[in-house]
Amino acid sequence: MVLNAQLGARLPIGLRGGYIRFAHFASAYVFAIGLLGRVYWAIVGNPHARELFSVPLLDPAYWREMLAMVKWYGFMGPRPGPYIGHNPMARFAMFFMFMFTAVFMIFTGFAMYGEGAQAGSWAHTMFGWVIAAMGQSQDVHTWHHLGMWVIITFVIAHVYAAIREDIMGRQSIVSTMISGERTFKD
Repeated sequence: MVLNAQLGARLPIGLRGGYIRFAHFASAYVFAIGLLGRVYWAIVGNPHARELFSVPLLDPAYWREMLAMVKWYGFMGPRPGPYIGHNPMARFAMFFMFMFTAVFMIFTGFAMYGEGAQAGSWAHTMFGWVIAAMGQSQDVHTWHHLGMWVIITFVIAHVYAAIREDIMGRQSIVSTMISGERTFKD
């Protein structure tokens, strides 16, 4: 099929899928490199930059603050004190929902990518064991797809919580992401 841009002809189905697949692979590389950059920032950044990589599960004060945040988000309790970094609930969600899922998505995604790139490719060499560990390629695909929905759910909840805290919590959550300066309103 000859492409005719003047008449607005569409791309053949096979070409459209190729572009989408390329966009998916390019996004995967950006995602993986971005996560490596975030790990680097946790190492060289301030203590708040490390909060994504650890949760004080054995600290009773953490759980009391977590309960207060659950009540606050459920409209059942008063506004908790201000947090300079992430609040306990955000820290928990970012560690268990985002961080684990992000690493899982990178491993499963590059395992499937390596399967298509064939034996001997860097992706197959580094991540080929994932398919064998999970059973078969279709199992990896299904779990990778489920991981996508976990990340989508996390993003929706994260955006809601950030905007809600900015308005109801009287903290500059959204503008802090842009400016780096945290302010608290009375």
